[in-house]
Order: sequence, then structure tokens, then C-alpha cells
Amino acid sequence: MRMLNIGFGNSVNADRIVAVVSADAAPIKRIVQTAKDNGTAVDATCGRKTRCVIICDSGHVVLCAMTPETITSRDADA
Repeated sequence: MRMLNIGFGNSVNADRIVAVVSADAAPIKRIVQTAKDNGTAVDATCGRKTRCVIICDSGHVVLCAMTPETITSRDADA
């Protein structure tokens, strides 16, 4: 199991990630709202602006304050 640091002391299992997307698009905002309603959203922003959304194969949606480019570069380094 590879853990990916997503900032502020938070990590996510890199093997379970399906997509890393920007949080600006309307379809992603709908996915996030649905996940919040279902209780499958994990807010890892520590009060900062959500810049990135990580979608996992378990159906969980992780909100992150880092850019998608930063997350993918960290995954490539691992």
C-alpha cells in the first residue's frame, strides 16, 4: 500500500485513486455535493480553498487544497 501525501499531514492510499481533477468544473462540483449528501466526502483542506478533488475506487471523494499538478507530481516521485 502506497500512501500519497496530500498536505497538512493527510495521506491517501495511492493504489485506490481513480482520478485527480480540478475542483472548478460544474460536473465536479455536483459530484462533490452528491458525496457530501451521501457522507462519502472527506474534507482534507484544513479550512483552505478546495483546488483539487481526488476520486477513489471506493466511491469516496477527497477534497484537497493543493493543485492537481502538485498531487500528480508527488505520485510520480513515489
